[in-house]
Amino acid sequence: MAGVTVSAVVPTLGCSPWLIPCLEALRREGAEVIVVDQGETAVELPAGLADRVLRPGRNLGFAGGTNLGIAAASAALIATVNDDALVEPGWVAALTAALDADPRVAAVQGVTFQMDHPERADGCGLAWNRWWQAVQIGHGRPAPAATEPSREIFGVSATVALFRRAALEAVAVDGNVFDPRLVSYYEDVELAVRLREAGWRALLVPAARARHAGSATGETMSRERWRLIYGNRWLAAARLLGRGFWPHVPWMFLRDLVDLAHAAGSGEGARAGGIAAGWARAARRLPGFVHARAPLVR
Repeated sequence: MAGVTVSAVVPTLGCSPWLIPCLEALRREGAEVIVVDQGETAVELPAGLADRVLRPGRNLGFAGGTNLGIAAASAALIATVNDDALVEPGWVAALTAALDADPRVAAVQGVTFQMDHPERADGCGLAWNRWWQAVQIGHGRPAPAATEPSREIFGVSATVALFRRAALEAVAVDGNVFDPRLVSYYEDVELAVRLREAGWRALLVPAARARHAGSATGETMSRERWRLIYGNRWLAAARLLGRGFWPHVPWMFLRDLVDLAHAAGSGEGARAGGIAAGWARAARRLPGFVHARAPLVR
């Protein structure tokens, strides 16, 4: 689309009750809207709500589906938006201004609020905890004021974020922005690692606001969800820590054992099974992520 500065990619399985409001909010922001429909049944959208609807014919996961949308996008700035997230007025303008102000910044996000508890933050960016698990900064806490200045974060959550296309293309692997081997979960964390490794920065811009319902399509695949979360965590950490990965393996495994014991004791069979299956997934794929470079963090 000529003259459009932002292309928004929205992957969906067609199950989210927030899909139409999500697209309407993006349309009000003036973005090119690209829907990647990966559901078993084609989603029906009101005329004019999406500029393009891509149907790969199968579920490629968030990583593969978003890659497909990015390849079809026309703008220099790419927004990734979950189908259960609603951007608020001024979201595009605030994030675009932050990218324009610093050519070293590759990715920006605003404050994302919980849909059911709008006084609480859903997330303010990605960080790592001491167990080498990726976490959403500020989750469940009061959000920073919209008047607070932008600040650097490790990376942005692809739930609702804006990227500089040139940066994404610079760090793409085999033409893929998000690693399709991760399918879903931790794919944005692993991308943040590659961006930082290449010298790019990420910012939280409190003036940009959005709301997120959370797990609108993920709850139907509970065991698979946990398998991907726990398995992909090892892969992203290996990419982050480089030759420092192996000394941290016992510490990381201890954290997983604690989670497994808690899940088993609480009767969360799907999570317990997913954790164990995640270890098997990580063991198979680790050789493709382990490397001997210096860690990106202390």
